[in-house]
Amino acid sequence: DLVTSSLPATQEFSTSKILSGSSSPTTSKHSSAAISTALLHTTTKSTTEAPTTMHHNTTNSTTEAPTTMHHNTTNSTTEAPTTTHSNATTAPTPPPTTPPVPNPTVGNYSVKSDNVTVCLLAKMGLQFSFKMSENSSFQTLNFDPSANVTEVSGTCGSGGNDSSLLLKSDEITVHFVFTNVSQKFRLHALTLSVNLENGNVFNASNNNLSLWEASVGSSYMCRKEQSYNITDKLTLNTFQLQVQPFAVQNNKFNTAEDCIECFLDSDLRFLVPIAVGVALSFLIILVLISYLIGRRKSRTGYQSV
Repeated sequence: DLVTSSLPATQEFSTSKILSGSSSPTTSKHSSAAISTALLHTTTKSTTEAPTTMHHNTTNSTTEAPTTMHHNTTNSTTEAPTTTHSNATTAPTPPPTTPPVPNPTVGNYSVKSDNVTVCLLAKMGLQFSFKMSENSSFQTLNFDPSANVTEVSGTCGSGGNDSSLLLKSDEITVHFVFTNVSQKFRLHALTLSVNLENGNVFNASNNNLSLWEASVGSSYMCRKEQSYNITDKLTLNTFQLQVQPFAVQNNKFNTAEDCIECFLDSDLRFLVPIAVGVALSFLIILVLISYLIGRRKSRTGYQSV
């Protein structure tokens, strides 16, 4: 009776049937105990496997979801910087170019001793290249010889005195000094002053020059462009130059002496390539003649043998 009270309806029917058919009380006790043990084992097995299955499903769902999301995030953050970097490239800007300075206007200048007699004549175009400091670049200016812009003055040299020519404009002032030594004159000194637009003033001078040398009673002439380094910061460029600082007659230039330095600086540049070409031609001809002579001698020797 105790066993049947603790089992369900189906199990109670089976237990009663077993008890009614049994002949021994010992066998009934063992059978009841076996049935109770089997039912307990079945209940325990069902309650143990259910949590295992649910735990397995829960583990799979929580593990795969973060893995998929992490993979997508990595791909999106890797491609974005590549596109931004390619659009940042720009082409370099070429440096500005400075236009060349044109040749200056040629001016005619004269100095008179008594406001009537001319004692100094000069004809030239003047161009000055200078720099304010060692690290700065050169600036180039042309001198304007127009009468309404330039003032002309100077001194006449006689009895061993020097002659001078002073040219002055609003922007440039230049002073030439000529000396006479042993009936030979030359440019002895030059002084330049330039008023710049920014308010600065450039000054340079050289009192130990030996330029434009010729005999007294004649003129110095060099019609081609010439460049003279007055100082390390000043270069004088002249165009169509002709000067006569002493012994001017009839207010005109006397006969110009041949200028050796003008010839060497200009015409010699054309003569040197011509001379080199002629020398190479003679050398080639000499080599050909020597080759032909040697070839004839070798042929004659073979025939005699």
